[in-house]
Amino acid sequence: MTIEVKVPDIGDFDAVPVVTVLVSVGDTIAEEDPIVELESDKATMEVPSSAAGVVKEIRVSEGDKVGEGAVILVLEGAASAPAEAPKVAAPVAAHVASTPAPVSAPAPVTDAGFSKVHASPSVRAFARRVEVDLNTVNGTGRKGRILREDIEKALKTQAVPATASGVQGGMGIPPIPAVDFSKFGPVEDVDMPRIKKLSGPALHRSWLNIPHVTHNDEADITDLDKYRKEMDTMAKEEGYRVTLLSFVVKASVSALKTHWEFNSSLHPDGDKLIKKGYYNIGFAADTPNGLVVPVIKDADRKGIVEISKDLMELSAKARAGELKSADMQGATFTISSLGGIGGTSFTPIVNAPEVAILGLTRSKMQPVWNGEEFVPRLMQPLSLSYDHRAIDGALAARFCVTLKTLLGDMRKLMW
Repeated sequence: MTIEVKVPDIGDFDAVPVVTVLVSVGDTIAEEDPIVELESDKATMEVPSSAAGVVKEIRVSEGDKVGEGAVILVLEGAASAPAEAPKVAAPVAAHVASTPAPVSAPAPVTDAGFSKVHASPSVRAFARRVEVDLNTVNGTGRKGRILREDIEKALKTQAVPATASGVQGGMGIPPIPAVDFSKFGPVEDVDMPRIKKLSGPALHRSWLNIPHVTHNDEADITDLDKYRKEMDTMAKEEGYRVTLLSFVVKASVSALKTHWEFNSSLHPDGDKLIKKGYYNIGFAADTPNGLVVPVIKDADRKGIVEISKDLMELSAKARAGELKSADMQGATFTISSLGGIGGTSFTPIVNAPEVAILGLTRSKMQPVWNGEEFVPRLMQPLSLSYDHRAIDGALAARFCVTLKTLLGDMRKLMW
């Protein structure tokens, strides 16, 4: 019997490019073996096979855009007698781009031409903006994939008209001039990790589109930290840890309920807010390959212990590179903690379509006036960045007051 293997649920994405086909006609694969690699603007994901068998036909090619339910390949099931591997069907063969003939000048930049090359959506968008035909660019990435650096290198060798959009950055911003650093001393080109290549354009888009404002404050966590250490001692015996981030997640949910605007998104028409009735908290996780943002789902329904276990499990998956697309989707508010490294404050970039993000740096003991004398207290810096279109300064200040009140009084945090 034949089995159709389809694209599973991949979240909110409905047109995700196929960047790599990992199998060939005639291959014998097992259930859960990766068959294609898809790439959204947030992450690259491998799609596993839902069945075992021999690959009879492949219905997609690199560069195709697919959504949930699209047929990836057809398997000859293990229960059937082995059949001779058929030739690739004519429609599939016709879809594979032939090598273009050499041309003396770049061909017009068209979507049809772009579909024949191996490049991510952000790279394709950049190529369109600077009017470079991807068919004329040599890719230096994995399996000939075209990187942004390849386009920038092509720009240096191509004669770009003075009126072309290539002389300016996005939104009319002049680009930073290219500099030949080698004339000043030894240099080396070092490839950026894949995660940074994917997240960079998204961060740039957020920074350009969102009017960022950052409000800084401090929370007294002296009493909270004593309780946290007691919980952490007991948690170690059960194989997990309780960090300050667990309490900040819990406090943030309470603050979001009090100030719902921080748990919203701007409506596409620009004159309404989409108020969300669920509380999914993203947290920035530092990994050897770059920063990723796993999401604790339904954080409002979880206590400190469950949140702590979620943080530990998701962090471990992030470091191992095992996060699924669903693990990083649906956040309503994000927390970025640099407390384990240092710093006094910073400006975290809002993770659109969210409207706010909380930054944490290292807590420190400092003298605090209690009305009669200075006493040592453990103070936690808070850096709240927000979208000024959805939130004004007074509301941001109130949010921080609510948050630091919750962190300063452990009893209120448990309500």
